[in-house]
Amino acid sequence: MTAVQTAAQVGVIECPHCTAIFRRSQAGLRCTRCGALLHWRKPHSLRRTWAFLLAAMALYLPANLLPVMTTGTLFGTQSNTIMSGVLYLWEDGSYFVAAVVFCASIVIPLFKLVVLLMLVATTQFRSTWRPLERTQLYALVELVGRWSMVDVFVVALLAALVQVGPLATVKPEPGAIAFGAVVVLTMLASMSFDPRLIWDPIDTHDRKA
Repeated sequence: MTAVQTAAQVGVIECPHCTAIFRRSQAGLRCTRCGALLHWRKPHSLRRTWAFLLAAMALYLPANLLPVMTTGTLFGTQSNTIMSGVLYLWEDGSYFVAAVVFCASIVIPLFKLVVLLMLVATTQFRSTWRPLERTQLYALVELVGRWSMVDVFVVALLAALVQVGPLATVKPEPGAIAFGAVVVLTMLASMSFDPRLIWDPIDTHDRKA
């Protein structure tokens, strides 16, 4: 059976936007289809990913411990964190909504942080461990990342709609800002990471063999 060759072994590169294929010698030029700048590898990929990832990890705890919003009614005010909001929805019988908010606001961001940390660390040490599975994990992170903003959308929507003078108000709190920052930073970390770096140690090993 003939081994499958990587793009590096064949000597081609892919446009990061339209996926057009070019020769490796054309790195640094513009894509003839969409005009994007062609790179053999994303410049300073690991450095930028580490910076965004560490910043997101530092904000993850404040995002979950600080209040996300404060609701005010004729009967008083109440501040809620993400978890207290999930528990309130669960106790109120809104099991599906509680599960969605829990997954989108706690599970998915934590999953992205853990997976990105593993990917960056193994790539930094030029590991040859399960490159296909790591690439698939990166694709999964890209796929689920769009659902991480559900909680921020809920707070923004409530703040915009539930403003009925003295009857009821909803005010975003620092936890919402921290959570939004975590989501944005993990998105930037994911965008900065170049999954092609996962395969570079394998290509180097094959050339030496």
